[in-house]
Amino acid sequence: MSEATTLFRHVTADKAAHYRAIMTVFADAERQFRLHLRPDEVQALARWPDGERPTIDEVQKMLGQLQDWGNVIAQPDTARVSSIEDFYRARFLYRLSHGGEAVERAMERFHEALARRGELQSVALEDILGRLQTLTQLADEAEPDAAKIHEALRDLVQRFADLADNAQAFMAGLARSVDLQRAEVAEVLRYKDRLLGYLERFIGDLVSRSGRIAQLLLDLQPQAERLTTIAARREARDAAPDDPLAEAEAFALKRDGWRERWQGLSRWFVGDERNPAQSELLRARARAAIPALLAVIGTVNERRAGKSDRSADYRVLARWFAECEDEAAAHRLHRAAFALNSARHLALKVEADVPASTSWARAGAVAISPRLRERATLTPRGPAAKVQDRSRERQLLAARLAEEREQAEAARARLATGEPRPLSQLGWLQRPEFRLLLGVIGEALAAQPGPEAEVQRLTTDGSLRITLKPLPGMASIDTDDGTLSGRDHLLTISLA
Repeated sequence: MSEATTLFRHVTADKAAHYRAIMTVFADAERQFRLHLRPDEVQALARWPDGERPTIDEVQKMLGQLQDWGNVIAQPDTARVSSIEDFYRARFLYRLSHGGEAVERAMERFHEALARRGELQSVALEDILGRLQTLTQLADEAEPDAAKIHEALRDLVQRFADLADNAQAFMAGLARSVDLQRAEVAEVLRYKDRLLGYLERFIGDLVSRSGRIAQLLLDLQPQAERLTTIAARREARDAAPDDPLAEAEAFALKRDGWRERWQGLSRWFVGDERNPAQSELLRARARAAIPALLAVIGTVNERRAGKSDRSADYRVLARWFAECEDEAAAHRLHRAAFALNSARHLALKVEADVPASTSWARAGAVAISPRLRERATLTPRGPAAKVQDRSRERQLLAARLAEEREQAEAARARLATGEPRPLSQLGWLQRPEFRLLLGVIGEALAAQPGPEAEVQRLTTDGSLRITLKPLPGMASIDTDDGTLSGRDHLLTISLA
């Protein structure tokens, strides 16, 4: 048996709870920087199952078994020797072995993963935004501080990893949590209110901050190679001294690791037409959870209205089976519940002359069409329907898509000129142009920290750069659908 396998023997062995209590004591001692433990200290500190403390001899025997499995290391204890007899008596100090430490870390991560509840972290978005602003300031310095850059990058990656892992766990758990068909009505409604408020708050934070984060990432992209190289060089300084070739390989490995982390962070917030940003996918998944929850509530309302519920019917039927007096009554209930009696309504051709009162259980076999089994309908009589030619409809759809694409490109060509223009001077806008204008203004106003603040951000698809500056006075925009009035702003739209 391999050493890695024996390290986990204490988990499934007899008295596994006692072994785990001992290993927990050693893990706590490791975190407290205690080098060794004696058997009497293990006996006093362990949280024994059911409160039954074993004797010191039993503790020593279990420690010896853990030593044989490779979880702990023993060395002679000569600190308490006061006589020759004590010297020759077997006394040992115990500490975790290298393999034992790895097992305890693995067990800790295992329990954390089982007890983990995913969450959507708005605070993480704030922290990521703050770290990116710090990196922007450090990158502008002539001689940036390597320690500060390394600390900011390390915190940025850690917060991003927490955000991504927790979001993934939350969305995976949400699919299970929404399935509440068997819950009480009051519980479903309370959960609905809490979940909708939670999703609404996070989606708002994600919309308002992801654009600013994407803009900062794009601004830092020219400096990304220099920043990651500085962080990798500072980490490589801590590598064990070796030949120059090994040190160069360690530096290259750390630099590649930082490049990969930066690319992952950029792809999470900045997307393109082929690969949308992961933040957009997360927002779409969070939005999709709302109609799923509403469908559950609709199912609950149908149940309250007295409509058919197959799961409830089966539970009632199971209770009826349990209340049957004997097997004969259970068989009668079975035939009635699953329609094993005569069925005159099923118009099938029967080969033998079988009376209509004969039950299906006693009658001969009947050939049933596969279509009836799959779709619950018989094959219609007569010739098969002709395949309809949909080429004309496909051409119309293709023409409509091309027309909409041309309208969108024309709207971009008119509005995305890169020149600042007040809203009051835009003139008449056609419907595609007005739709594009509403989209970019809505994203800019969502990221505006105050009514008098100037906003610069990137659209969620990363194709347009928006600058919006408040102006005194009011503006009116005439469109095909009417007139939009509001505060005037100086708008600049350019291609990213």
